[in-house]
Amino acid sequence: MPQLHINPALIDWNGHQGLPRFDLVKDEDFAAAFDAAMAKHDAEIDAIAANPEAPTMENTVVALEIAGDELSRISALFWNKAGAHTNDVIQALERDIAPKMSRHYSRFSMNEVLFKRVDDLWAKRDTLGLSVEEGRVLERHWKGFVRSGAQLAKPEQERLAAISERLASLGAKFGQNVLADEKAWDLVLTDEADLAGLPPFLREAMVSAARDRGHETGYTVTLSRSIIEPFLTFTERRDLREQAFRAWTARGANGGDTDNLAIVRETLALRAERAKLLGYDSFAAFKLDNTMAKTPEAVNGLLMAVWEKARKRALEEEASLAGLIAEEGGNHEVMPWDWRHYAEKLRHRTFNFSESELKPYLQLEKIIEACFDVASRVFGIRATELKDVPAYHPDVRVFEIHDEDGTLKALFLGDYFARSSKRSGAWMSSFQSQHKLTLKNGAEGEIPIIYNVCNFAKPSAGKPALLSIDDARTLFHEFGHALHGMLSDVTYPSVAGTGVARDFVELPSQLYEHWLTVPEILQKYAVHVDTGAPMPKELLDKVLAARTFNAGFATVEFTSSALVDMAFHTRTSVEEPMKVQAEVLEGIGMPQSIVMRHATPHFQHVFSGDGYSAGYYSYMWSEVLDADAFAAFEEAGDAFDPVTARKLKNNIYSVGGSIDPEDAYKAFRGKLPDPEAMLRKKGLAMLEELSGSDA
Repeated sequence: MPQLHINPALIDWNGHQGLPRFDLVKDEDFAAAFDAAMAKHDAEIDAIAANPEAPTMENTVVALEIAGDELSRISALFWNKAGAHTNDVIQALERDIAPKMSRHYSRFSMNEVLFKRVDDLWAKRDTLGLSVEEGRVLERHWKGFVRSGAQLAKPEQERLAAISERLASLGAKFGQNVLADEKAWDLVLTDEADLAGLPPFLREAMVSAARDRGHETGYTVTLSRSIIEPFLTFTERRDLREQAFRAWTARGANGGDTDNLAIVRETLALRAERAKLLGYDSFAAFKLDNTMAKTPEAVNGLLMAVWEKARKRALEEEASLAGLIAEEGGNHEVMPWDWRHYAEKLRHRTFNFSESELKPYLQLEKIIEACFDVASRVFGIRATELKDVPAYHPDVRVFEIHDEDGTLKALFLGDYFARSSKRSGAWMSSFQSQHKLTLKNGAEGEIPIIYNVCNFAKPSAGKPALLSIDDARTLFHEFGHALHGMLSDVTYPSVAGTGVARDFVELPSQLYEHWLTVPEILQKYAVHVDTGAPMPKELLDKVLAARTFNAGFATVEFTSSALVDMAFHTRTSVEEPMKVQAEVLEGIGMPQSIVMRHATPHFQHVFSGDGYSAGYYSYMWSEVLDADAFAAFEEAGDAFDPVTARKLKNNIYSVGGSIDPEDAYKAFRGKLPDPEAMLRKKGLAMLEELSGSDA
């Protein structure tokens, strides 16, 4: 039997409260386990398709929802390791497994007999007496089949399957190339002159990075955002800024085996072909058909409306920085490697505080506490850390999440520090989603097991980790995603938690960021690392006043990336991606002093898989919603107003994709927001910085 080839620890999660026993899983276990689990899933699918009884929700849709449980568990463990703690063995497996999994799911989605059962249910859906959630789940399955080619002729189906398999391989390789470039580069500094301007917290992080990279002495600049950004901000050495900046922005474009340009070219061609096979004018039209935005025109309309205002603000900011350079006796223009450095000086002058002055008040431990405290006050949950429960890496922390009545609601894992085995950025994912279905083993539903991954600089042994304000926002952002998963209260796993439209999924995360800068939260948790004294009111007021500082820069960085993403995916042919990128940036008047937040060769949101392909705009789309959503608390006069919080929990955070996102939002707020809410929040009048490093 296939089961014999699977290490039981991969599928029988008998650790604390159902956690996997990570310590019993070995890298070499995965290959055989995937083969066995896919074979078992195939058998389950064949049994559903061959059921002689007429199709019902129970014998078809519910059966599909609980099929493949072993494959899901093995996949969750593997993809967690591939992203958060990889190695050569895992990367080789990833290159093999990604196309194999694509092939497997293509067989599943092109099973004619199975689709006929789902199609029969879809055709008579209005007579089945379905609940709203059941209707959404049926629609999701039916659309999933159709968007995978179930209605195409056999030759087109086979071509679509081949495209999907190749895209899976390309996406895996793209991400591995970026990680390889990040691991391969570092800048070791040994002379005191090379460290001019670097504050103690950054020097300590660079010492830790140096030792982690095997350097016995010196200070190391890496391409981890938690080190490279503060280095670009504080170093007085313009030559070193340029050197580090060019390495950071060249990831994926260094030639040789890790160059991503050929991958991008082939990916775009295959995506365009896939869309055409399915009857769409472009890949963007295909991707957006299942979102709130609906059309590329709607997306570009929002992006361009913001772009014009953001560009104007950025040019004003650039002029201020140029004045500062001239004042210091410099005779150079503002270049991209200059911006953060002089913006920090300007912020210090304008608001009389610096990032280095703020950072001692932003301890990782305290910001984690703040995240949990806000969740308790808004959603009524309580977190308890488990000190003796092993996770997938020694740095990972495990928490139980309990509801107001003491019921275990979820398990949460926090993986906060950068390491060379982890891809860059920050994200939320799950080992297990919440649902209430009865599984084949008799279990009645499952609690969610959610994890956050960040890349904060790890301090030297015995030292506390200190965050920037952007790091702190990132932590709140990812915990907002985690809450979306942990507060889920639905029946079907496919619509649990973050199983929502791509341009709705960022609402819970971006909304949660707002509570970081609620004054009483900062007053309570922003305490000095050495004295324990709370942040002085004078400094707190300056921080709040500076929230929209440098916002033109931040929004230009983001919006240019989103516009390039849309340009790639609205065209039927892209022969030279970098030429298209250059044409788009020239056409919108991109300032020479700013670069895209994610240039094409390392744009992992878009090319390391297709999760955010033709979808990077969704951070801004969701920001339209989050600006209006937090205004509900402001209108109530209390950031923790219990009536508003209850409506938020019941209509946004707990319902997942079980109802239409527009209906969910209107149930909370009574109406859909106007984009003006976001523009007011941003200030355009005063642009608020886009934050959350997974943006």
